[in-house]
Amino acid sequence: MHAHTVADSLPRAVLRPASGNVFETTVEQLATAIRLGVLRDGELLPPERDLAEQLGVSRNTLREAIAALRDSALVSTRRGRGGGSVVTYTAPVPGEVPTVRSGAALADAMDFRRIVEPGAAALAASRPLAADQRAWLLQALGEVEQAPDEAAHRLADSRLHLAIATLAGSPMLIEAVTRAQAALAELLAAIPVLRRNIDHSNAQHDAIVRAILAGDPEEARRAMEEHCDATAALLRGLIG
Repeated sequence: MHAHTVADSLPRAVLRPASGNVFETTVEQLATAIRLGVLRDGELLPPERDLAEQLGVSRNTLREAIAALRDSALVSTRRGRGGGSVVTYTAPVPGEVPTVRSGAALADAMDFRRIVEPGAAALAASRPLAADQRAWLLQALGEVEQAPDEAAHRLADSRLHLAIATLAGSPMLIEAVTRAQAALAELLAAIPVLRRNIDHSNAQHDAIVRAILAGDPEEARRAMEEHCDATAALLRGLIG
């Protein structure tokens, strides 16, 4: 990972070869990447040949998947020289989207997250990080803290958690954290953003990143567990 690849490091880590129903899996992966801010509003999708190779699908399957995204208003496509598919996703206003998880389903999502994300943070803290990786993590942290509005904050938050998983260096763990973040994004969209919670969350993010950069796996795990527990408590209280 080098400085000039910071912009595409998350898509390269999160998007993986499709399996099973390749068309549906491709649509799911691309849509999830867009909704989590891995592919950001206004950005071009990677070149068709590269993206098809990364996802392990034919270019025809990829074109069909992109057409489905276009029909869902997640991308728009420009024709001709300099064309391509551009992400056109606007994150929902927090608190205005009904949730489909509550009770046992909410508890399961939070339990899953509490297992995988602290493990990812601990593993990232155990890795010898290069200077550009450290800079990327600090950049992701800064984007959360400096997000201009609530919707942007939620997307930047997801990107930070996925960056941590990426630095852990395990493709299976990246996939698990992506699933956890997708479930979390769905739940958080159903509750309003609370200023006090953002302040707590930012302080917890800072502690997690400091522990990773200090090479302290146990502290990274503890700080991420505290962060997961705080979010779970909020969701249990506001969703039930």
